[in-house]
Amino acid sequence: MNKKLAAALSGGAVLVLALSGCSSDDSDKKVNDWAKTFCDQAQPQIKKITDANASIEKQTADESKPVDVQKTDSAAFQQISDAYKSLADSLNKAGEPPVKDGDKTQQEAAKELTASSTSYADLKKKVDALDTGDQAKFADGLKGVADQLNTISKSSDDALKKLESGDLGKAMQKQPGCQKQTASAPSSASPAAGGDASRQASPSGSASQSAKPSGSAKPSESAKPSESAKPSDSAKPSSSSSGE
Repeated sequence: MNKKLAAALSGGAVLVLALSGCSSDDSDKKVNDWAKTFCDQAQPQIKKITDANASIEKQTADESKPVDVQKTDSAAFQQISDAYKSLADSLNKAGEPPVKDGDKTQQEAAKELTASSTSYADLKKKVDALDTGDQAKFADGLKGVADQLNTISKSSDDALKKLESGDLGKAMQKQPGCQKQTASAPSSASPAAGGDASRQASPSGSASQSAKPSGSAKPSESAKPSESAKPSDSAKPSSSSSGE
């Protein structure tokens, strides 16, 4: 029932999570210092987004009840919204990146992050308003939420990609705070509990090729989002639109 959201999230734009590994190129010290300042502040927020995405992915089991799916998705979208807002604040606090057009790049990226925060807050409201008493209607409502999520992913890309490019991107690549995060193991009391929480849940920093979820909301067909969640590894669940 929740797999379309999980698939869409696998292509969502999350700042610098596509960056991994080390670069052999030496960047200017000022650029490295800026990257460290930002990434140290960004790390806990990126982790929150990773954990929220993972909780939605786990709420795809056959026995998942609409009320549990609603509770999980609502909490996850609120957590992602708060994290994006904090990322925008961290970017502003880090100051202008010491690169060409750094001020413009920073302002555009912060604007995109703030817009993403607002969009996820809106998704939370939509999920909260879904009718959990009618499974077919609830499934149809989830499809609409997932379609909006896909749109958010596609519109949150350009400014973030620019922030990740050139010397600034190389410097951020070296910082642990801007590299892949591992989802925390959920509590046994959580409705989203279950599954392998040690799996890398790392949505890409580029959402121009977001996941292409189907119209399906059938709980028996579990979502299979990408391990690395790069846009090119988009999840493509079945096209069934059954609400069973």
